[in-house]
Amino acid sequence: MPATPRVPAVVGVDIGGTFTDFVVLPSERDGALRVHKVLSTPDDPARAVLEGMRELGIGQGVAVVHGSTIATNAVLERKGARTALVTTAGFEDVLEIGRQDRPSLYDLDASRPEPLSPRELRFGARERIDSQGAAIEPLSDAGARDVARRVLDAGVESVAVCLLFSFLNPDHERRIRDALIEAGAGTYVYLSSEVLPEYREYERTSTTVVNAYIAPVVHRYLARLRNELGSGLRIMQSSGGSVTAEGAMARPIETISGGPAGGVVGAFHLARMAGHPQMICLDMGGTSTDVCLCPNRVPETAAWELGGLPIRTPAIDVYSVGAGGGSIARIDAGGALLVGPESAGADPGPACYGKGSSPTVTDANLVLGRLNAGYFQGRSQLDAGSGGLTLDPRRAEEALAPIAQRMGTSTMEAAEGVVRVANANMARAIRVISVERGHDPRDFTLVAFGGAGPLHACDLAEALGIPRVLVPLFPGVLSAQGMTFADVSREYSTTVMLRGDGLDLAAADEALAGLLERGRRDLDEMGTPGDAAVAHRAMDLRYAGQSHELTVPYDGENLDQVTAGFHEAHRTRFGYADDGRPVEIVNVRLKLVSPTDRPEPPRNAETRPDAGAACLATLPVVYQGVSHDAKLYARDRLRAGNVVPGPAVVVQYDSTVAVPPGWAATVDPYLNLVMAR
Repeated sequence: MPATPRVPAVVGVDIGGTFTDFVVLPSERDGALRVHKVLSTPDDPARAVLEGMRELGIGQGVAVVHGSTIATNAVLERKGARTALVTTAGFEDVLEIGRQDRPSLYDLDASRPEPLSPRELRFGARERIDSQGAAIEPLSDAGARDVARRVLDAGVESVAVCLLFSFLNPDHERRIRDALIEAGAGTYVYLSSEVLPEYREYERTSTTVVNAYIAPVVHRYLARLRNELGSGLRIMQSSGGSVTAEGAMARPIETISGGPAGGVVGAFHLARMAGHPQMICLDMGGTSTDVCLCPNRVPETAAWELGGLPIRTPAIDVYSVGAGGGSIARIDAGGALLVGPESAGADPGPACYGKGSSPTVTDANLVLGRLNAGYFQGRSQLDAGSGGLTLDPRRAEEALAPIAQRMGTSTMEAAEGVVRVANANMARAIRVISVERGHDPRDFTLVAFGGAGPLHACDLAEALGIPRVLVPLFPGVLSAQGMTFADVSREYSTTVMLRGDGLDLAAADEALAGLLERGRRDLDEMGTPGDAAVAHRAMDLRYAGQSHELTVPYDGENLDQVTAGFHEAHRTRFGYADDGRPVEIVNVRLKLVSPTDRPEPPRNAETRPDAGAACLATLPVVYQGVSHDAKLYARDRLRAGNVVPGPAVVVQYDSTVAVPPGWAATVDPYLNLVMAR
């Protein structure tokens, strides 16, 4: 009698710029975790997801957590919906006026990004709510119908409604939505009082417009996946939690950075178990590198940007640079070597993949021997068959030859130059999240993942004084693995603006109670018991007269504890605090979390240090212009306690690990590689 096939507990899927990654978490504790990769399909991202699921033999009904780039690409490539903005008459140009921030202070050619809703699609409604929430110019029924008619006559697909002070009184926004729906506007109508009920007119308008702009694209994508994969589909959110496909459709803006968030969640979970809770994430993929500093916790932010557009939704505090394995190298007009941010992506990809001709970081690593064409994706290419991706060293050298000629160096020296420039870009990003925020990199462990992260991690640690590098067991698919750890969660906020010495927490508690009721209702509608969810409360506080706030956890403490926590947070962030100055509560925040089961990887007993059984060959690798004989090891043959001295290269299906001269890698009980000088 044939054995009953094992049903996976959950599948994590992450779409990257070059590869789409899959991690299959087994339902049995003794089952083996499976990983899989397919080339991404930028023209239709869902095609790669469905192709990979078919290759894994996984059908409908299985729990799938997916981090999608569809929303990010829609904004960056300006491929979203034709979107109208309805706002209070006289405020139609808020999107263009913006703030007086100048990111490039001395750039004479600096330009602001074009608004997602152009001027001809921005409509003013005759109404006015004041700063206390009172209607000083009521919205008439005729006025609501008139603005709805003008919007529909413009032939738009999606509508953002953002009226003055609607976070205090949403009545006018709701009436405009009713008028739009009655006139036939369809389902894509989004109110700022529901998307972001907070003050700051520009940021609230921008966030609501971005949400409306991406909504139809996200809806179509998720509807297709849900039809193919079934009701078990969950979507990764920027905040590190997951939500049902229906929940993601309701607030698509919260899914924008789901992929990078999955990597941080996975890295923090695995590194903390291994005894490294102070960590810096280095996620280097094919297109970009994402870095995140975790000081014993996963950091969150409520204010960030995408393509120069401000967004205010909860997100893991990730900093990104255009440095990935597919980043293209070139010589500029002044003769300087530049790497990125342009990427060869998945199609045509690096020159060595056989389609493109642009020199990339991957081509440079192949020429230097840190990637090996004979053992790519963790197996000998003699045994890879037609299903394996092969690398072509000759094409890599040909692609780098023009750069070497312009530089007046050898191809090998040009390749080292490309790697050094890419490393400098990534080191600068790590300094932004560490040194520039008051953290010493020497107090942290660098957790390297992504397909290319383990190739560059030791060089970056050397440059920044980071004492050790940890490479998880499956670094190339860690973002997908992190998604299998993601809790189901929902986040809410609202402005309360409680000022001065006479602070009363009762109003804040009342606002939080309202958010809790709404959140539990939303979770119930998504099929997750709201009453069982854990509530995490926080407040945005500032000194009276300040322009920006700090978020401080709040669990029902008294006023003295709340202000003391803010003073300490201010001292940590800015180096000083004014204990005698009045404190204001600007916003209250609520996060509802329904925890998922995070299985602990098996812990292996220590074995002897000798890693000889895992050695495959001895091959040349170049460092600092010198060719070294490096041992080549198979990651799946390494055991706990094995020591791999550098120079060495460790190959596996989803990534490659470079151990430079003077470094050594030790396999810990969880089969992580821990590298140090």
